[in-house]
Amino acid sequence: MFRNQNTNSVLPGTVLRKSFTYTQINTGAIEEVFPLLCPVREHDWLDGWQHTMLYSQSGLIEQDCVFATPYDEQRTTLWQVTLYDRLNHIIEFVRMVPATEVVKISIRLCALTTQTTETTITYQFTILDADQRENAQEKLAEDFYQAMAWWEKAINHYLQHGNKLLRSEADSE
Repeated sequence: MFRNQNTNSVLPGTVLRKSFTYTQINTGAIEEVFPLLCPVREHDWLDGWQHTMLYSQSGLIEQDCVFATPYDEQRTTLWQVTLYDRLNHIIEFVRMVPATEVVKISIRLCALTTQTTETTITYQFTILDADQRENAQEKLAEDFYQAMAWWEKAINHYLQHGNKLLRSEADSE
């Protein structure tokens, strides 16, 4: 049985699972958009993105690469690429914060035109922490859709202008 060191045991059936899907329209060719969905390349276009590559033979995203991102001041999020399919433009990750959450992320790209890409992103959240389960009921969907709208705006800005859109600039628009 999995035990949360900070609270009581997590019992089967007490976790919360929620899934959300967001479809972006990206203003770039699929060959331009797909490589940007890499923890290293996200520094180019996603303001505030921080990561530490833990395992990658190429130094970039690839099948089974592992990296970490900050979750809060004390915890780290661990990520593993579970599917990286360049031919079909599909990426899947599993992201985990121990004793808190596990998130499966599926990203599928489809060329709509030579310069427009549809990117469908699905997050399947499994919330383990009791405090987060209560909060998640109210905030999870709102936070997901806000994050996806920001991501869409930021990547499209990069594709159109070649530079990073800062949140401070986006807020003043």
